[in-house]
Amino acid sequence: MSSTTTEHHAEPHSSQLENDARLVTTSHSKVAPGEIAIGVIIGRASEYFDFFVFGIACVLVFPTVFFPFEERLEGTLYSFVIFSFAFVARPIGTALFMAIQRRWGRSAKLTAALFLLGTATCGMAFLPGYASLGSASIILLALFRVLQGVAFGGSWDGLPSLLALNAPANRRGWYSMLGQLGAPIGFMIASALFLYLYAELSLGDFLDFGWRYPFFVAFAINVVALFARLRLVLTQEYTQLMEEGELEPVPVTELVQAQGYNLFIGAFAALASYALFHLVTVFPLSWIALRSSQSITDVLFVQVIGAFVGIGATIASGLIADRIGRRTTLGILAVLIGIFAVFAPWLIDGSPLAQDAFILIGFALLGVSYGQSSGTVTANFLPRFRYTGAALTSDFAWLIGAAFAPVVALGLSANYGLAYLSAYLLSGAACTLLALRINKNFEARDWS
Repeated sequence: MSSTTTEHHAEPHSSQLENDARLVTTSHSKVAPGEIAIGVIIGRASEYFDFFVFGIACVLVFPTVFFPFEERLEGTLYSFVIFSFAFVARPIGTALFMAIQRRWGRSAKLTAALFLLGTATCGMAFLPGYASLGSASIILLALFRVLQGVAFGGSWDGLPSLLALNAPANRRGWYSMLGQLGAPIGFMIASALFLYLYAELSLGDFLDFGWRYPFFVAFAINVVALFARLRLVLTQEYTQLMEEGELEPVPVTELVQAQGYNLFIGAFAALASYALFHLVTVFPLSWIALRSSQSITDVLFVQVIGAFVGIGATIASGLIADRIGRRTTLGILAVLIGIFAVFAPWLIDGSPLAQDAFILIGFALLGVSYGQSSGTVTANFLPRFRYTGAALTSDFAWLIGAAFAPVVALGLSANYGLAYLSAYLLSGAACTLLALRINKNFEARDWS
């Protein structure tokens, strides 16, 4: 098939993936893409809520509670190091739970993964600080974070790929966007909850017990999300859809041997949005808190507004991508992120108004870019590798692009200047443009 074929002019035999999509839609027209989308959004929003609760706590809580023996900057950097552990463990969790699914089924896998996630999250909520346990508290915090990462890897249910496969050929950008809405929704809820607690409690009460409530809420949300997702993925219709779409796990070693190169092409193609991800969510809060240039409540309020901007931009990405193509959308946004990187130091180190602009503009760019980043995940995988390939490509995109972004950006910027913030974002944009250039057939095989 010619690489100039686009999603606007799909031929009957343009790709095996499109044939699969037509087969699924024809065989199971009673299963609406909108119904799948509900499961995707619920699942992703619950995961991202957990994700951001820990990230915000790394700035507002952990330096004081677990690293009181260090200066504020060093305590925050140590917290961000522990923050990265989940992303390192995530591919391990994916491989482990894929094996569990092959042996005991999808229900056992999801139940075990979300039980582990809830246990780790509750463990953090009950964990005494350094004043009570000493260094053991730090070790336990790190252990719980690793377990969160393993659980995040195991919670992959294949619904985003099923959603895109079951979507109309000319609306794949729109349906790929729906799963990505979980990120700004999860961040909005986490930020709003911390904003309320930080504003209503004294600092002493917040650091003593207030910060623990979001972790309890995360556990409750995970329980609800578990039953909602199981209700979808365990029905006969969805099971048959998964089987017909060949959305079943394969051994990771087999995937790596057969199409391992696609893991890295997919990961790097989305790198601009993943690099930007933590630099407009967690990093601004840490930088402003260290500089005391705004009150914490003001920053959290602006970030809640930024999450709304991100939701709108993510929705817009679906409309844009269906008009101009996802590959083009990602390329344009990589260029815009590169331009944003040039001005980022001036904004984040400027007046409160400039810092707010950094957050809001960043969320707008992140929404459009991240809204279509799932389109890079499995575009090149053969059908039997798409389920495992989607999960691992996402894991590696998080690991390469986002895992160490807060600690690297904050550490280098605080010690050597904000030019390193620009360099980090520019490197992500360059990697995305290079990967899209290498992956010339991406748009021709445009699915998620």
